[in-house]
Amino acid sequence: MLPPKVRELVQLFARLPSVGEKTAQRFVLHLLTREPDTARTLGGALSEIAGAIASCDRCGNLAERDARPGPTLCTICRDTRRDPASLCVVARIQDLMSIERSSAFRGYYFVLGKLLSPLEGVGADALPIEELRQRVRGTDERPLVTEVLVATPPSVDGEATALLVAQALRPLGAQVTRIASGVPHGGDIEFADPVTIGRAIAGRRGLE
Repeated sequence: MLPPKVRELVQLFARLPSVGEKTAQRFVLHLLTREPDTARTLGGALSEIAGAIASCDRCGNLAERDARPGPTLCTICRDTRRDPASLCVVARIQDLMSIERSSAFRGYYFVLGKLLSPLEGVGADALPIEELRQRVRGTDERPLVTEVLVATPPSVDGEATALLVAQALRPLGAQVTRIASGVPHGGDIEFADPVTIGRAIAGRRGLE
């Protein structure tokens, strides 16, 4: 019922996370029938972004390509006000963004890009562990990292990845810490799973 080009666009939208075919079709029809100017702007932005955005050479975050010589760095890695001795290891850029919004961490980041998952064929060799080790060691331009906060998800794959990171970095002398996990703020203990409750109890602290 739809022209081939429209069907192709629907299929492309449907590849996005949490977007089914019906939702994708609704997006496309809305853009084509109600907001054609937005559709043209969106198309132009998407065509330009591939050449304008790259992976940060230092941490793996998104960064704008720079015409000047030298490494491509994101805004976080360019921020000299941060603590260079503190490094947070995350699995995805989305995790980095969530931590940044909390304003609770003022060091730098390292994005793994994926989690250790034997069931999906992702082994230790698929993770940038050696690049992480080099980052922790420091260079003439960057001081040695003394604390590495591992902020991988509290899942089976996330825990396995955290253990892998700790084993790889422990010989370098850096203190490897793990984010705490427990009952979320505003959550109900009744509906928390046993692992979450167990972690909340194990990480208990005194009331001030």
